[in-house]
Amino acid sequence: MTFLLPLLILVFLYISALIVHIYRFWHSIKDAYARDVWEGARHAVSTMWCTLGCIWHGYEVSGWENIPDEGPGLLVYYHGAIPLDMYYFSSQCLLKKGRLVHAVGDRFLFSVPGWKLLMDVYKISPGTIQSCTQTLKEGNLLSIAPGGVLEAQFGDENYNLVWGKRVGFAKVAMQAKSPIIPIFTENMRESFRTPGILRWMLRGIYERTRLPFVPIYGGFPVKLRTHVGKPIPYDENMTPEELADKTSSAIAELIATHQRIPGSIFWAIMDRLTKKKKKTS
Repeated sequence: MTFLLPLLILVFLYISALIVHIYRFWHSIKDAYARDVWEGARHAVSTMWCTLGCIWHGYEVSGWENIPDEGPGLLVYYHGAIPLDMYYFSSQCLLKKGRLVHAVGDRFLFSVPGWKLLMDVYKISPGTIQSCTQTLKEGNLLSIAPGGVLEAQFGDENYNLVWGKRVGFAKVAMQAKSPIIPIFTENMRESFRTPGILRWMLRGIYERTRLPFVPIYGGFPVKLRTHVGKPIPYDENMTPEELADKTSSAIAELIATHQRIPGSIFWAIMDRLTKKKKKTS
């Protein structure tokens, strides 16, 4: 059953895609000069995801004050097996702050049948340094997980960052003169997990193909609480490598402060019963 539960997320993603397709049909005869025909569709989809987050994960966000009401911000986050927290967070950000979070997604997402329009409406793109820089220069919020699919598939309940020497996101922030906002969600690895068995072999396959072969199981109703750290301001005297190190340290600090290590599915579910969990080592 735990291997079947991730299908629920797939169903929700297809419902999201269906909503925007239906919405496109409804607005096909609208005035061509309409300001944004997708605003209603985004709000409908975001309301659905916020409802799921509230019911299934008791989802909360701590640190809204660190998300600017206007202007650019590069949101850098830890990538769980499924980035469910960013679905919830982006939905709440749209409904609470009226800001759409643009996102960088892995290229394989754009080959999934029926998702292209959803990606377009929610401003999700593979992202290059140039396109991401332009997005920030236009005053938008942009989210990116430096660990990407590698971190999603091969991270574990110890919550070590799997970033390697990736500094592209730091180059983007520096070129756009944008602050970096570190983000981490408690118990992400306890919501959905990847099996540890044969991980070394599956990683070898991923390195050669760049396709996500690792199975995912879970869907556990654990407590999810996203922590938004203090922005790291633009500093022209920093190198991209120094900024990347500072960002990874900021996220590592959020993990050390808020996450039980190693993660426990049982205690993560028990966190639903308490306002603030006790951290154990």
